[in-house]
Amino acid sequence: MAKNDNRNNRDSDGDGDSDIASQLLSGETWASFCDSLKHSGQQILRAEAPHDAFTHAEGFRYLTRLLRIGLEMHVEFADADFPGFLVPSHETAKIGADNPDNMYQYARLNGRNEYRVRGHRGSVSYLSFGSQKGGYETDGKMEQTGFIDAQRLQFEADGSFELILSQQPHSGNWLPLEAASNALVVRQTFLDRRTEKPAQLKIERIGSDAKPQPLDPVQLHAGLQNAARFVENTSKLFADWAQGYRAHPNQLPPANQAICQAVGGDPNIFYYHSYWELADDEALVIDAASVPACDFWNLQINNYWMESLDYRHHNICINKHSAHYNNDGGITLILSQRDPGRPNWLETAGHRNGTMCLRWVGAAQPVHPTTRVVKLASLLEAA
Repeated sequence: MAKNDNRNNRDSDGDGDSDIASQLLSGETWASFCDSLKHSGQQILRAEAPHDAFTHAEGFRYLTRLLRIGLEMHVEFADADFPGFLVPSHETAKIGADNPDNMYQYARLNGRNEYRVRGHRGSVSYLSFGSQKGGYETDGKMEQTGFIDAQRLQFEADGSFELILSQQPHSGNWLPLEAASNALVVRQTFLDRRTEKPAQLKIERIGSDAKPQPLDPVQLHAGLQNAARFVENTSKLFADWAQGYRAHPNQLPPANQAICQAVGGDPNIFYYHSYWELADDEALVIDAASVPACDFWNLQINNYWMESLDYRHHNICINKHSAHYNNDGGITLILSQRDPGRPNWLETAGHRNGTMCLRWVGAAQPVHPTTRVVKLASLLEAA
């Protein structure tokens, strides 16, 4: 019998399912979902967060964005037996210093299943696949259970490839799973979106010809609960991070790499995170004496809630391809409200404070940057 053929009769299968049916029929499921979302608003009202209408407006919009992501993850694309790729961070939905140069893709998994990803390499600069367990909706962690990047993948002459996801080792391209694995995260990183072609990917479960059944009330109940928890826990997690970064404003120290990996970071990346705050007549100058040999690097500017600023309309990110390098091979990046007339200007885009992230990808030895706050006039005079 195909999986869940008797979904419509589940309320008679056990006390737990009967209770869920009662909650759906009474409206308690929806009321609880709405109450959890209401409670999430407290993360925006935290005492240490900037207390102004603009920051609060961005914060409440951020919650609506997290809700859209949560519903995609836990309702629309929640069935690991019939997975599909969704895009969890993009121009109008953002999580935890989302990389403006990335296209993120996400699929729900069940570690006891086997899956096949078919695709074409495209020309995107960097491509990685990571299986994960956990989730922001549960314990606030997304721990890696397997990882492979394009340097280790085997491709056909035309750029096509297959990748098998399973607990048991597999010949060819293989991504390990654990029994607890519940998600696949794909990172495609562009040096120049205008000229590079992303990889084209499809995912399917191996070993089943079943078709999806009608909506399962039990799964819908659980999905709404998970989506609401995702909103609250994700907003709390990164509000905690932002609070910690305020201890070293306008600096850019190495982040705790273990913590970055525990929440789903790419193991090839060395991260720096911090908080910035500038007056209208000030600029933050970020220097790296040299740039390490690496697959990719970039610096991005975020708002207080760790959302990348609007990169559709503002220059808030500079990467390995777009940067102007100093004669000695180093880089100097400048963040300010107004254009200082220097290369590598990053816009505050109407913000007076926020967070920022620098990442070296595939660097054997990271180079730690230095920072200094100067008067914008001094840069304009020297331009």
